Amino acid sequence: MSNAILVTGGAGYVGSHACKALARAAYTPVTYDNLIYGHREAVRWGPFIQGDLADRHLLAETLRRFHVKSVMHFAASASVSDSLKQPELYYTNNVANTLTLLESMREADIRQIVFSSSAATYGTPALVPIPENAPQQPVNPYGETKFAVERMLHWYSKAHGFAYAALRYFNASGADPEGETGEKHVPEAHLIPLILDAAVGRRPHVEIFGTDYPTPDGTAIRDFVHVQDLADAHVRALNHLRAAGESLALNLGTGAGHSVREVIAAAERIIGRPIPKREAARRPGDPPVLVADASRVRTALGWTPRLSDLGTIIDTAWSWHRRNFV
Repeated sequence: MSNAILVTGGAGYVGSHACKALARAAYTPVTYDNLIYGHREAVRWGPFIQGDLADRHLLAETLRRFHVKSVMHFAASASVSDSLKQPELYYTNNVANTLTLLESMREADIRQIVFSSSAATYGTPALVPIPENAPQQPVNPYGETKFAVERMLHWYSKAHGFAYAALRYFNASGADPEGETGEKHVPEAHLIPLILDAAVGRRPHVEIFGTDYPTPDGTAIRDFVHVQDLADAHVRALNHLRAAGESLALNLGTGAGHSVREVIAAAERIIGRPIPKREAARRPGDPPVLVADASRVRTALGWTPRLSDLGTIIDTAWSWHRRNFV
């Protein structure tokens, strides 16, 4: 079987870390990215094709040219707040373009795909930690589009023999410990880089959206998982599918949550100085608590997060941030 893996969105944050992990596992990651969200300098471990998933001709040519047999699919619009303002963009990029990808795979007789899904598919959960069989009731267009793709994969597996792994990860965070790739969004919407931006003066303060949640300190709680641990899980999922394993939908998280105030306090301890902050109203579409029940992935893939303690996450993110933004 070919060792070439098409990685859509491979120039992005999680995708670039996955490409490095694939290369270390003796695969050849073929990055396919339109560079709207990704960065050319993040493509370092295999061939690069600049293209959009809507370009069916280029996609088909790429699959043939590199003899691709499996796909990792990261390409998506991925901001909760932005999805509330531009739902049409999210349905186009995340759903319609994924349909084009799946049809291109079917025509090329490619039946294995690892999909970057999200805890946002659960909406506001009734049970925390959240198990995989919890109701998926998204509360924003971003989560709805990820859920829609999961359903597409389910029916493609029934009708066309696809094997898939839908990996519902919680808050991707941190950076490559070797400093080769990291988190760089334009505009930035993730908590930890926003905190670090405020620490170095790239923004006047970090905003705390919501201080009246039903949590111990009133701020939202999230399960932060290191991006390198996520990349490792994607490679394990790929190996599982290529060994004729059954399709899977799995949470990727630690089972432990940290509030916004706790993350800011941890960053202040690591950096060694106060970080300017400002309280603001809740954002629409943000559940109070999202924490994973990640027991199933340990059994299914033998995956255990190794870098996802909050100190390591912030320390690696801070090292990346200082090298690239100071």
